[in-house]
Amino acid sequence: MKKNIKIAISGRSGCGNTTVSKMVSDELGLSFINFTFRSLAQERNLDLKKMLELAAKDDSIDKELDNRQVQLAMETGGCVLGSRLAIWMLKEADLKVYLDATPKTRAARIVNREGGNLDEIAAFTADRDRQDHGRYLRIYNIDTDDYSFADLVIETDNINPQQITEIIINRAKMIHTEAQRHGGHGIN
Repeated sequence: MKKNIKIAISGRSGCGNTTVSKMVSDELGLSFINFTFRSLAQERNLDLKKMLELAAKDDSIDKELDNRQVQLAMETGGCVLGSRLAIWMLKEADLKVYLDATPKTRAARIVNREGGNLDEIAAFTADRDRQDHGRYLRIYNIDTDDYSFADLVIETDNINPQQITEIIINRAKMIHTEAQRHGGHGIN
């Protein structure tokens, strides 16, 4: 039977949202949706820094990105949407997960993933966080520092992606069980 649960996973850069979203989608056999600024930059033959500079001046870039993500998620039966704003934008999500980590951990992970100087990456990431926060407030009135409505908040500093994935999958299974009890669909 078709699996029709929609899971939204958000977190700042370096929290593990892309890695974990992919792992959750693979484990549950769901579509993985992760259309990001990096994806848009590649489509336009730009580097990420230039794409972010353009987005800082042109709100239509954020709107295009976010609309495309939600559209992809809505066109797909069951999916895992991993993005900074997934838990805010995919209102229909059955499970909303926010991943968090300290700035130091996030910067170290980005260096491990992409290379570079730790101090420079930390400064770039902090600046990006500030810019993103301001843009999301201006464009959508979304305060990304308030994720209290998430169904699950996971501090990722001291656990690995497999452990995070297991926590999310266990919660998804609980939703499925609860939905089955109440005649819903959950995870089929």
